[in-house]
Amino acid sequence: MLSFTPLLSALLVALVARADIQAGVPYPAPPGFEEFTSPIVQAPLVNGAGDWAQAVEKARKFVKQLTLEEKVNITTGVGSNARCMGNTGEITRLGFRGFCLHDSPLGLRFADFVSVFPAGVTTASTWDRDLIHARGAAMGEEFRGKGVNVALGPATNLARVAAGGRNWEAFSGDPYLSGAALSETIKGIQSKNVIACAKHFIANEQEHFRGGSLSEAYSSNVDDRTLHEVYAWPFAEALHAGVGSVMCSYNRVNQTFACENSKVLNGILKTELNFQGFVTSDWAAMLDGVNSALGGTDMNMPGFRKYGDPADLPNPAQSDNTFWGKYLIEAVNNGSVPVERLDDMVIRPFAAYYKMGQDKNFPKLSFDVITTGDSRPGSSDVTNEHVNVQGNHKKIIREVAAAGTVLLKNVKKALPLSLKKIRRIGVFGSDAGPHPQGPNACTSGMGDHACDEGTLAIGWGSGTTNFPYLVDPLAAITRYVSDGDSGTTVEYQLTDWALDKVQSVASYADVCLVFSNSDSGEGYLTVDGNQGDRNNLTLWNNGDELIKHTASVCGNTVVVIHSVGPVLMEDWIDHENITAVVWAQLPGQESGNSLVDVLFGAVNPSGRLTYTIAKQREDYVADVVYENPGNLQLTYSEKLNIDYRHFDAANIEPRFAFGFGLSYTEFKYTNLKISKSIPKRVDAIAEAAQKPSTAVPQGGDATLWKTAVTVRFSVRNSGAVDGHEVAQVYLGFPASAGEPPKILRGFERTLLKKGQTSTVTVELTKRDISIWDVTKQAWVVPSGKFTVYVGASSRDIRLTGTFTN
Repeated sequence: MLSFTPLLSALLVALVARADIQAGVPYPAPPGFEEFTSPIVQAPLVNGAGDWAQAVEKARKFVKQLTLEEKVNITTGVGSNARCMGNTGEITRLGFRGFCLHDSPLGLRFADFVSVFPAGVTTASTWDRDLIHARGAAMGEEFRGKGVNVALGPATNLARVAAGGRNWEAFSGDPYLSGAALSETIKGIQSKNVIACAKHFIANEQEHFRGGSLSEAYSSNVDDRTLHEVYAWPFAEALHAGVGSVMCSYNRVNQTFACENSKVLNGILKTELNFQGFVTSDWAAMLDGVNSALGGTDMNMPGFRKYGDPADLPNPAQSDNTFWGKYLIEAVNNGSVPVERLDDMVIRPFAAYYKMGQDKNFPKLSFDVITTGDSRPGSSDVTNEHVNVQGNHKKIIREVAAAGTVLLKNVKKALPLSLKKIRRIGVFGSDAGPHPQGPNACTSGMGDHACDEGTLAIGWGSGTTNFPYLVDPLAAITRYVSDGDSGTTVEYQLTDWALDKVQSVASYADVCLVFSNSDSGEGYLTVDGNQGDRNNLTLWNNGDELIKHTASVCGNTVVVIHSVGPVLMEDWIDHENITAVVWAQLPGQESGNSLVDVLFGAVNPSGRLTYTIAKQREDYVADVVYENPGNLQLTYSEKLNIDYRHFDAANIEPRFAFGFGLSYTEFKYTNLKISKSIPKRVDAIAEAAQKPSTAVPQGGDATLWKTAVTVRFSVRNSGAVDGHEVAQVYLGFPASAGEPPKILRGFERTLLKKGQTSTVTVELTKRDISIWDVTKQAWVVPSGKFTVYVGASSRDIRLTGTFTN
């Protein structure tokens, strides 16, 4: 085993007993939680399954020629001296400059001449696979253009708690929608030869007490069925899409730290799903060197043990400021870590490298997170070449942001606005205007966008990047009115607490656009008392009062909200003077332009909610735990019933249902037809799925991904304008299956001209109609009658049908 200094040992003891994978001793559970423990599973070797065969073989040949020190250089980061958020060591003898791993899920962090894309939650709200893929491809172009090997995204937390700080970085509170968005984003990024990194694996659903940097972490206690059907579901989609990297999270899962949890890494990821790529730790997530290596982690990022440690050595194999480095060499030499395991840890990232074609004309690294100038302080070496990678990506940014905007209320066709009918527009709230210190700065001096000043276009934390520019709503509205040459005036009051002044302007406006927001981010930064997770679900900066005071004097009040997640609206949503509510979410750099497109009708809104907006906070099935009694246990007692599933199961009426969103036109559904042909799983494949085998492709049993049920129906645009409809297919399982009342299993966004009818086809795979059998440890299709629900949201079902297995 690796030896630790007395100080480090004291830091690690805390309240959590240690495990010893080498000795076969798992982390113990405290009294009352004995059912939530993680068994030890041996690390399998990569086998070159499916279309990974050639890349794995190339990687094996390359690694075979490396020395022990060179191998360790690839497993261990160089620490705080890195030019990227994470860099491995180099293999100078063979001309390999190391891997660059870099944030974030919405653009390149700490780099210049890059774009800020709409957040994950906004992108998923398009419910459009093509747009999601296009955004991923555009991001991939930018990462490639800067020489980044591994893009640290996309993220796929499942918004188990509505106030979760990083929900906005991910996609949805539904596993199926999250998996679809994750898959398309990965395909887009990797189409540009960049390795995508799906994160955070797994059950990482709140910021408070998440762990990291040698701190205590909560244990997410999840039963086996829930783990497979809910939290691992999107990651299986990621693997099926060919993802090259997965990031293990800070938290514990069933007592064991995720980055040394052999059950989830070796058992689920690398055996059941036959993952061919590599697992990197989250930054300073490790707490034990040998356990992490044997538990399934392949790369230690960024190298140091905790933030605040001295800088590591340029050659990680010699570093003693890490759990690996020279200690990993010792562990291999004394037999604690088998050399075969070390080889596998190096083969896997090189397999991803070859799989993405990075050995063929991949751009060299051209930026440096430590400097915005040409060189680092005190150095004449140019490390930042200011390569402009933005291209014409502003177009896809604007399109995705508009398509992801959700119209929640529209009384008597208050929207779209027409300058021909409006003489005075009033704009209210700081969220409508520019940031007082510029788009990338805070009055407090805090970095990573850790403030809520001006319009909100992204949250805060490591999932951000710097704006090349930010089009605020007031500027875009003013420009649109000016270009319209209609004589319409625009007046505004951006001070959220100046309610008398707001009312003075609002009282004579023909339409009042009142803006507010709600912010959150990563837990290493605290904003207005919110340590990552939101303290409440109300609007920030006096938003509720601003809305109510505006509506009290303005008979045509349109509310625009930029938010990281659901907010409570009961104080004002039914006010007779509030004629429309626009859920603009986190739109990225083209914020104002995308909003103007929707407000004035250039774009017919088709965004749909990717989570439920409740009437009260208590209606959600789970919440952030803000106090830690020590060895915090977060038991997922709701099991399969997260988000809308819980609202359905408990018969709770939401304010706005999952999948909800209005349009400027109307749609009618008819002619439902269902056909089934369930593929059979052959015995050879069934046996192979119990161990890593080339018979099982990355992502698991191939028969699970084949079409089992085809759902067809007609959708007609019965309104007066062209528009997209997002048709959603939900599945009700046989009662004996023990599933939620209905779960999303398909969707399709279709453009229909006014009066046009189109046939929509949604294919359900065998996996979609299966449940995880904890006894058989396999996916099985339950016997009995299934119900197919087709509609415009989880609560707006237009057609139903059945089939029987």
